Parts: sequence; C-alpha cells; structure tokens
Amino acid sequence: MDILKDNDFMAIFIDMFRELPCLWQINHPHYKNQTKRKAALDQLLEFVKMVIPTADMTYLKMLIGGLRSTYLREHKKVQDSQRSGAADDIYVPRLWYYDRLHFLAGQTEPRPALSNLPSTLPSPPAEASDAQPGPSRQQHVEEPSLSQGSLSQEVAGPSRLPDIQVPPLHLQRQSGRKRSTLGEAAIGLFWKATEALRTPHTVEEDFACITACKMMEMEEGQRLL
Repeated sequence: MDILKDNDFMAIFIDMFRELPCLWQINHPHYKNQTKRKAALDQLLEFVKMVIPTADMTYLKMLIGGLRSTYLREHKKVQDSQRSGAADDIYVPRLWYYDRLHFLAGQTEPRPALSNLPSTLPSPPAEASDAQPGPSRQQHVEEPSLSQGSLSQEVAGPSRLPDIQVPPLHLQRQSGRKRSTLGEAAIGLFWKATEALRTPHTVEEDFACITACKMMEMEEGQRLL
C-alpha cells in the first residue's frame, strides 16, 4: 500500500508538520537552529515509524521534500491560470491534500545544495515485504535539493521532483485496535516535541495543544464510523 494514499495517516502527518514551524517557516526564530530542527524531525520520524517501521531519516526528508515540491508546483499552476484571466481555464489542483498544505505558500528560500540525498531509498526488509505483497525493487526518485550540512536545507530548500514519488514502502497491516490509537500516540509525541522545542514564550506548546485536540476529535469520528 502506498503511504501517500493512506488519507488518515497523511492528514495527521501534514497537521503535525504544520505545527512544527521551525521546519518550514523561514522567519521562525528556530528555523536555522539545528538542534531544534533535529528534535522536530526526530518526533516526526517516530510517528512515521508507527506505520512504516523501516522508515529512516532519509525517507522522512524525501517525503517532506516531495510534499513541498508537489504543493508548490500545483500552487504555481493555479496562480498562472488565474493570471491568464480566463475563468474557464482556472487550474484545479488534483491533490486531495492541496488545501491542507496552504501553510507552505510563500515559504521559499532558494539556496544551493551542499550535498544530495541518494536517488533511491532502501527496499523494505524481507519480513515487511512478505507481510504485504508488492514490488520489492527500488524505485527511482529524482532527488530534492536538500542540504546535509545545514538542517535548514532539509525541508525549505528548492526541490526538483517532477512529481511526488516517495517510494511506496509497504505499510504493515494495522489491526482495528492499533489503528484507533494512532492519533492518541501522535498526541503523546507532540507533547514530547514541545519539551524539546520549549521557549520562554511556549508558542510550540500552544500549537501542540491545539493539534492534540484536533486529533482527539478525529479519533472520535473514526470510532463512530
């Protein structure tokens, strides 16, 4: 199963990413703080591993870079079609999560890449592949322009992905019980991230609290279904 088609997971992941502005908001006071950014990425990776145990930091950076690249490309198409002046030709984004990524609009800071990520990600271990049949060969993905030397380059640097093609590492099938606790676990990770990112103004803590409430409501809706 392709992780990008898992709407429940991607909705929570994007919301978590939005509530960690040090990873994408170029004017955030911690945007260039390597320690804070590393802590935020670690929290996101911990959440991703709940669904994809084989995921690593390289996979996480590729996922974030792919989401950002695809959104900015779609956003540019919308703006270009609006400038054309033809109402019938307004471009309609094809991504279901396009509106959810609007917080990335205007958050572009061009800079040269100091190093590149590998163009392929490791295939899942044999046991993960056996759990759910699917192609096990590595799939080529054009690399986004990310910097290993500065953590501020991992997410905000320009990306060259022609289309989001994060390798579909196979999800382990979650039981109903495990699936129902996904949001609760994400809430716990947010509180841990708050401790790591805490500042005198505790802005991150406010964001974490708001997101926790949203995800608790999401879990209630899922239980009704």
